[in-house]
Amino acid sequence: GRVDEFDNLVVTAGLNDSLDKHLKGAAYTAEWYVGLTDGTPTFAAGDTMAGAHAGWVEVTDYDELVRQTLTLGAVAAGSVDNSAAPAVFTIDTNGTVIGGAFVVSDDTKGGAVGVLYGGGAFTAGDKSLDDDDTLTVTVTLTAAAS
Repeated sequence: GRVDEFDNLVVTAGLNDSLDKHLKGAAYTAEWYVGLTDGTPTFAAGDTMAGAHAGWVEVTDYDELVRQTLTLGAVAAGSVDNSAAPAVFTIDTNGTVIGGAFVVSDDTKGGAVGVLYGGGAFTAGDKSLDDDDTLTVTVTLTAAAS
């Protein structure tokens, strides 16, 4: 298969959630999920799952009943990924166009609740997929001093 990579934007809601949970010690859940976007998505700092994301639309044309679980491995050198257990989606509609992915705290397919952590567009462009094609999404999260 082909591998594409992209940088993602951590949106304000995701940054606020991280500060609240990690620095203030508010109640925390480690449950995060991967969702898919339509073609040529544009993420913005103000995006939320509550419908305020004008630059992209969630794609739900896959067989799985929920967004796929983000299962992260060990953190090392300021980075963590799900390469040992990537999110796999089985497309259920011919001509489905996927342009990127996002990370959210709710697994409801097409849902408008939960904290949107961030997302991004595939650097190699949109993918046109057909029924029974699978799309494997590996997410790498990196924190760096600047």
